[in-house]
Amino acid sequence: MATTRLMALHAGSGRSIAKALQDNVDYLENPLKTDDGELVTGYECDPRLADEQFMLSKREYITATGRSQDKHDVIAYHLRQSFKPGEVTPEEANRIGVELAMRFTKGRHAFIVATHIDKSHIHNHICFNSTTLDCKHKFRNFHFSAFAVRRISDLLCAENSLSVVQDPKPSPGKDYGEWLGDNRTPSAAELVRRGIDSALERKPATFEGFLALIEAAGFAVKRGAHVKFTAPGFTKGTRCDTLRGNYTEEAIRERIAGRRAAPAGRSVDATKKPGLLIDIQAKMREGKGAGYERWAKVHNLKQMAQTLIYLQEHGMDDYDALAEKTAAATARFNDLSDKMKSLDERLAANAALQKNIVNYSKTRAVYVEYRKAGYSKKFKELHEADILIHQTAKKAFDELGLKKIPTVASLRADYAPLLEEKRNTYREYTEARSEMRELLIAKSNVDRLLNITDSRPEREQTEQNL
Repeated sequence: MATTRLMALHAGSGRSIAKALQDNVDYLENPLKTDDGELVTGYECDPRLADEQFMLSKREYITATGRSQDKHDVIAYHLRQSFKPGEVTPEEANRIGVELAMRFTKGRHAFIVATHIDKSHIHNHICFNSTTLDCKHKFRNFHFSAFAVRRISDLLCAENSLSVVQDPKPSPGKDYGEWLGDNRTPSAAELVRRGIDSALERKPATFEGFLALIEAAGFAVKRGAHVKFTAPGFTKGTRCDTLRGNYTEEAIRERIAGRRAAPAGRSVDATKKPGLLIDIQAKMREGKGAGYERWAKVHNLKQMAQTLIYLQEHGMDDYDALAEKTAAATARFNDLSDKMKSLDERLAANAALQKNIVNYSKTRAVYVEYRKAGYSKKFKELHEADILIHQTAKKAFDELGLKKIPTVASLRADYAPLLEEKRNTYREYTEARSEMRELLIAKSNVDRLLNITDSRPEREQTEQNL
C-alpha cells in the first residue's frame, strides 16, 4: 500500500534555478535518511551530479529552442511515494520507486529516486527533470496527472503483492506517518533512543558497560570509528552520531560520567531550543497593547528557562565560556561559508568552461566556413547564432589565458571530486550554522538578562546571522 503526491518545483523569488535544484537534490540525497546514500538511484544522470546535469540540459534547451526560463517556470517535479510500515524493505521500495518514475515519465526524463528510512514508514522521494533527455521539450503537467501517478503506484503495489488503498480520499500533504497518528510504529532511531535511555537508567560505570547492557536488551552493536546500533526487528543499523543531542557517543559518555542529564520523559530531539527574548518596551512604543505585553512577558520567561536548560546541558555555567564558544562557533561558520563560496565559484567556472568547450566544438565547422567566405556579411546573417556562440566561447578562452583547451572528460573528472567536497562541506556548514544560531540566541538572552548591551552594529550582525 502506498500513497503518492506530485509537486511542481519552481525556483521562486530570492534564489536561482541552480540553487533551487541543489536544495531539492541535497534534501533527497541526505545521507542520514538514505543509509549513507546506498538507497539513491539515478536514471540517465549521476545522482552526485544530478542538479548540475539538470542545469546543463536546461542550458541546452535554451540554445536549441531559444526559449528562456524564469522563476515562474517549473524546473523539476518532486514525487513522493509513502509505503505502509512493515510492507516493504528499503531496497524493494527503491526498486518500485524507480519503476514508478520510469512508467510515469516513459523514460524521457532524467530522474533520481531517494528512499528515506528515517521515519516508521519507508518513503520514496523522486525528482525528475522537467526538460527531456533530448533537451528539446519539457514535461507539461496535465489534468489528472496526480491521479495517473496514483494509478501507476497502485498497479505496482498489486504487481509486488502489496495492499492497495481502497476508496482513497484526497488528503494533500499527508503520508502514512500522519495517517497512523499516535499509534504509528516507532522508527528504528526512536527505538534506539529508548534503548539508550533504558540502559543508562541502570547506571553503568563505563561506556563498555553501557554497550553490554544495550546488547543484553536485544540491540546489535557494531563497534568501530562510529558505534552503530540495530534495533530488534530491523536489519539496518543506526549510527550513534546521527541521533544527535543526548544520544551521540560523546553525550552518552558525558551522561555516564554525570556531566549531562537527559530531560525526563523525552529525548533531547523533542526539547524546544531557546528563542530570542522580545524587547517588550520597544514593542510597546510601536503601539502594542496590554494583552501583547502580558503574552510577551510569559514568552520571555519560557525562553529564558529554555536558555538555562540549554546552557546546563552543554556545560556552559560560566559567561566567559559561553562567549568563547559563541565566538568559536561563529568563526567556524564563517570559515565554512567562505569555503562554500570558493567551491561554488570553482564549480561554476568548471561548468561554464565545459559549456564553452562544447559550444566551441559544435560551431567550429560553421566558423571555419565563415572565415573561408572572407567573413561575408551574407554568410553571417544566415549563421549568426552559431558564429556568436563560437566567438563568445573563444573570448572566454582568451580571458582565461588558455594556451591549450582542456577536454570535457578531464573537466568532468575534476568536477566530481569538487562536488563531493562541496556536499561534505555543506553538511558541516549546516551543522555549524545550527550550532552558531543556538549559541548566539543563548548569549543574546543572557546579555539581556545581565543588562549587557551590544553595540548597534554587533546587534545587527547577530540578527543577520540568526
